[in-house]
Amino acid sequence: MNRPNRREDLVRRMLAEDAAPAPPGLAARAARRGARIRRRRGAARWTGWTLALVAVAVFTVWAVSAEPWEGEPARMTPPLEEW
Repeated sequence: MNRPNRREDLVRRMLAEDAAPAPPGLAARAARRGARIRRRRGAARWTGWTLALVAVAVFTVWAVSAEPWEGEPARMTPPLEEW
């Protein structure tokens, strides 16, 4: 004996009903919102790349001026005098 599946029956009833009409202007609002999101993401991407390039430039100038790869000069102790 097959038991009826409530979820399946609910889905079948929902699909059999007429779809609710979309509000007027929904497509235009969605298009405006999508354009705004695309502009914001583009601006964020541009800002991120600009900051990354500035950081690389600042690091390069610091590295050239400070020369961190050069170690401290070796400090040698004076030779011991013989007794």
